[in-house]
Amino acid sequence: MIDFKNGYVGIESSDCVTALGDARETCQALVGGTIALKAIPVLGEDGGDLVPLAVTSGPDETVPPRWIGLLDSLKSKVPDYPWGTAKFPIFLTSSNYDVGSLYKYRKNGDTRYLEIGTPANCLSYLKKRYGWGENAIALSHACVTSNLGIEMATRYLKAGVAEKALVFSFDYVSPFVAGGFHALKILNESFPAPYQDREIGSIGLGDGSAFVVLSATDCPVRLESNFLFNEMYHFTANDPEGSGFNASAEWAQSVSKGRRVWIKGHGTGTLDSARLEAQAFQRALPESPLVSWKGSLGHTLGSCGAVELAIAIASIESGSAAGTLGSRCPTMEENVAIDNIDTKEFEGVALFSNAFGGAHAGCFVSYD
Repeated sequence: MIDFKNGYVGIESSDCVTALGDARETCQALVGGTIALKAIPVLGEDGGDLVPLAVTSGPDETVPPRWIGLLDSLKSKVPDYPWGTAKFPIFLTSSNYDVGSLYKYRKNGDTRYLEIGTPANCLSYLKKRYGWGENAIALSHACVTSNLGIEMATRYLKAGVAEKALVFSFDYVSPFVAGGFHALKILNESFPAPYQDREIGSIGLGDGSAFVVLSATDCPVRLESNFLFNEMYHFTANDPEGSGFNASAEWAQSVSKGRRVWIKGHGTGTLDSARLEAQAFQRALPESPLVSWKGSLGHTLGSCGAVELAIAIASIESGSAAGTLGSRCPTMEENVAIDNIDTKEFEGVALFSNAFGGAHAGCFVSYD
């Protein structure tokens, strides 16, 4: 068992599904420079502008949901514990759940699209499908949602009310979701180039699901600390002073304790947030390379924290992590890494996500 005075919990298992495959396959593809994003009509079968999406199949809603087979495949890799019982809680996380199905219902009136389209319905559907018990909750807080699930799971373990905790997360692109980002003008015809110094910013969106099993037993990969912060500045814009990014960087500096670490940033490809993020980490940890993978995978929304954690762990196991995909020099700061990283040269990685409303979240992972 872990002595929690040491300040960490064990990451027993993790995996993900992206447009490039599972965590190992995605890691290998990213290291090889593969860009998963493709130009796809923003409204799917209804057309619209071509925008960069990294999807596992056409983005239109279907019955049953187009993502359920991928979730079944992911669930098959989760260690076999009595999930949903008293000591084995489940934290289901998503920023969108199946909200696109409600939009589809409004369009065609087919009541089958009402079965899953809310967090509560999704949770009930998956509990029944996977035989989970009642000790399961659904969380949703924009693009830091899976980070919140990881934080809550950590608290359960440290409080001694859980032996293992499962964070299970999914977000899939739909015309409703893509159309919303497109209306904000941040999803456009340009492909994302995270942290690249250029005139026009843009993001991509991607399908993503992941699980993380946290444990009260020691593991080679350890979750040492979690970070949560909210600027409370604006519904969508960042604090121009960068308070959230500065707090993130200062926290990473404090928990790294002088160790060599690399940083997996949020890095969607927008300009203001990218510059604030790169500057904050350049000041606090100038020797730590900063990378983003959203230039290939797109932004996997509320699941990005868990998806990118699973990829980071696969990168640790393989010995190589991808640099910042989709970007080239000049970069906004010198700490931005374009080339791949030898993870064996480091002792830890700090991973970050941020969201509308000024929410920032992160976790620090150490490894042998």
